[in-house]
Amino acid sequence: MYQKLKLGFAPTRRNVFSKKDAQEHKMLIEKKLKAWNVDFVGLDWLNEEGLIYDPKDALSVAERFKNAGVNAIFAPHVNFGTEEAVAKLSRELNLPLLLWGPRDDAPLPDGSRTRDTQCGLFATGKLLRRFGVPFTYIVNSSVDDSLFERGFKNFLAAASVVRAFRNMKIGVISNRPRDFWTVINNEGELLEKFGIELIPTTLIDIVEEAKKLLDSKELDQELAGLKDRVEYSSAGEESFKKVLTLKIVMERWAIEEGLSGIAIQCWNALQKAYGVMPCFAHSLLSDSKIPVACETDVHGAISMELAQAATMYRKPSFLADLTIRHPSDDNAELLWHCGPFPLSLAKEKPYVGKHFILESHSPGVSEWEIEGGKLSILRFDGDFSNYKVFVSHAESTDGPFNKGTYIWAKFKNWPKLEEKLVCGPYIHHVAGVHDRIMPVIYEAVKYMKGVELDPGEPGIDEVQSWLRHEIDEI
Repeated sequence: MYQKLKLGFAPTRRNVFSKKDAQEHKMLIEKKLKAWNVDFVGLDWLNEEGLIYDPKDALSVAERFKNAGVNAIFAPHVNFGTEEAVAKLSRELNLPLLLWGPRDDAPLPDGSRTRDTQCGLFATGKLLRRFGVPFTYIVNSSVDDSLFERGFKNFLAAASVVRAFRNMKIGVISNRPRDFWTVINNEGELLEKFGIELIPTTLIDIVEEAKKLLDSKELDQELAGLKDRVEYSSAGEESFKKVLTLKIVMERWAIEEGLSGIAIQCWNALQKAYGVMPCFAHSLLSDSKIPVACETDVHGAISMELAQAATMYRKPSFLADLTIRHPSDDNAELLWHCGPFPLSLAKEKPYVGKHFILESHSPGVSEWEIEGGKLSILRFDGDFSNYKVFVSHAESTDGPFNKGTYIWAKFKNWPKLEEKLVCGPYIHHVAGVHDRIMPVIYEAVKYMKGVELDPGEPGIDEVQSWLRHEIDEI
């Protein structure tokens, strides 16, 4: 359901500086955007230069960008630029804004200068603050500088997160399990503060629709595509088919309602009504970029959507319990859940069996360790009308075998993070993703009014140093 991000490209100049040099740098930037396969809408329709320098054009440019459905604005200063035009355009659109300009050349032999780009960036930054417009800034650098590429691509990923957050609809299947006070959410506040819609349905509705599919061609196709990929003899074919019907019904519902994700009461009413665990269905849906959160964790589903949006939907997210500390490594933690982790992440041939804790021992639980590598965990949560997003980087590490789906994650200072998470406003659920997303979320939160960034590892200073290309790894 992901659509490619569209950028509003609004290069700006000021009249007193060289038109020729401004035009040359505009063309260099356009060439770079095309090389990076960026979908952008420019200003060639506005005037013969395709540049904005008259503040009176700000509203017409904003209207054109709105009609084109742009998700973010890039306003490179190809010389000093016109700060009034950029500020008015940006205020009108209320979208993520990238401010940058190509580094100035040396003065000419006669001592004159052709662009003064850096000087104009100071001016625009100040006016944007006066207009109350948040923005992302990349340090003045050449168009071929890796500093510009890092900052630009990080901004696009941040814009992906902002778009996801501002257009979020979470499907909610039943109420929370009786004992799970941790997943309480404030539906009215999510709508009022952030525009996040919750779309409810009942387990009865889902199960009754699933039953209708038990003898369908659609189920046969799902089963045929998984027979050679998954070992499910322990669950039994009839039970496995039931799990797949749940997947089909939830997927249909998500597409029909335009859902960003789903939160479902996965136990124990569902086992009484249909005799299976839905874990493997969660796995398949999350793999399809429809994140499903267990135990009706609405904030967990929001977290999963933000995490995958931060990767530009290149990587699926997974909802993990922060479960136990590593038996011998004080800085490692078990990221685990009954079986919802995406199938594509399985390290070895996936296995679907029965739950090892719940009294029903119902079938439908996935069993595999997921692939390792660089990880991030993220949790959107809040209480007393204050909302935060916690993010931390980690690295996979070796650890003991577990039932369910799992990965062991190593941090630099786990006790410090554990204390932060326990003291809140967080719970034991986090979204995980195989990527480094802290710099992306750092930029995205600037545009998520009412949400505070709560960094784990790395800290803000390290993120800023990485964005300025002072360090290579975080």
